[in-house]
Amino acid sequence: MNNFQFYSPTEFVFGKESEKLAGHYVKKHGGTNVLLHYGGGSAIRSGLLGRVKESLTAEGIAFTELGGVQPNPRDTLVYEGIKLCREKGIDFILAVGGGSVIDSSKAIAMGVPYDGDFWDFYSGANRPKAALSVATVLTIAAAGSEGSGDSVITKEDGGLKRGAGSDLIRPRFSIMNPELTCTLPPYQTACGATDIMAHVFERYFTNTTEVEITDRLCEAVLLTMVKETPRVIADPANYDARANIMWAGTVAHTNIVGVGREQDWNSHGIEHELSALYDCAHGAGLAVIMPAWMEHVYPHNVLRFAQAAVRIWGCQMDIENPENTAKEGIVRFRQFLRSIGMPLTFAELGAKPEDIPALVEKFGIGDGRTGGFVKLSAEDITKIYEIAVDPQLI
Repeated sequence: MNNFQFYSPTEFVFGKESEKLAGHYVKKHGGTNVLLHYGGGSAIRSGLLGRVKESLTAEGIAFTELGGVQPNPRDTLVYEGIKLCREKGIDFILAVGGGSVIDSSKAIAMGVPYDGDFWDFYSGANRPKAALSVATVLTIAAAGSEGSGDSVITKEDGGLKRGAGSDLIRPRFSIMNPELTCTLPPYQTACGATDIMAHVFERYFTNTTEVEITDRLCEAVLLTMVKETPRVIADPANYDARANIMWAGTVAHTNIVGVGREQDWNSHGIEHELSALYDCAHGAGLAVIMPAWMEHVYPHNVLRFAQAAVRIWGCQMDIENPENTAKEGIVRFRQFLRSIGMPLTFAELGAKPEDIPALVEKFGIGDGRTGGFVKLSAEDITKIYEIAVDPQLI
């Protein structure tokens, strides 16, 4: 196990009707003038936004609303939010929604006290030294942004989708009521579940040895998702299954399952180019890319893939040829994704094989290499996209 530092300051408020406590926790964490940031009309139609506003008003907390966050959140709304916060003297941002709303809120939080362009944090040109406080009222289990210091934003000019990270944007608190996820369409639920599993797999496939504790934590989250996702697809109102998935999403991305071990994150980066170009759901893109990545890289460490096959998918170890077990695990993963309604190919995403050179170019590694578990070249990334066009291990 490698040396590590672990920091997770977020206060989690979990359970039924917990959104009614939003005002209390904003006040507890020092907020006096709030930007209430959200997405489309569902937060309004469901009454959630109204309950949050009532809670803020009851605590005497002023607020300004900014809706309109889209999936794959755009820089244009972030700029609008930064301007609004400066004009209104906002000191706290409350994100009411899923990962896209939270990511947009984090970007605004970093941008308000910064003299330059907030995109500097996403391009790698600079790192934030200050940020407004952020908190969340979570409505979908997926991105894990409610407990992480990460944010992903799409720049509309050029279609670039990039991430930024800082402990400054870890939420002060996150309100998590699984009831709020019960009305999600099955496809959106499945996309969220796929994202959660991908967050764990990005950490599970590692070159670091002697990491039994985090291996087992990763496996516990993945086994939970394998059990609970079909249950909520079949019965969307199953509160207990929703609760397990919601907490699994948080555990998956606070990094408690990833400390002390080298991580990868190539699948996320490769997928970001797909969702930036085609505006597909991030989880759907991961369902296509992650098994393709596995198919390309498993020879690097056959035994780790065989271990995943046995411990997560229940495969029998082929002692004489563990490669057979490794391959079977990838097949089982694809079968699971298909069973919950996820796409597996480029065509199902609306992606086009002729766009692969452009996708690789936008990935932006040139003649270099990227990643942790396996360092990928542009040629490798091309091959992964090509596998996603026509998977061979189905």
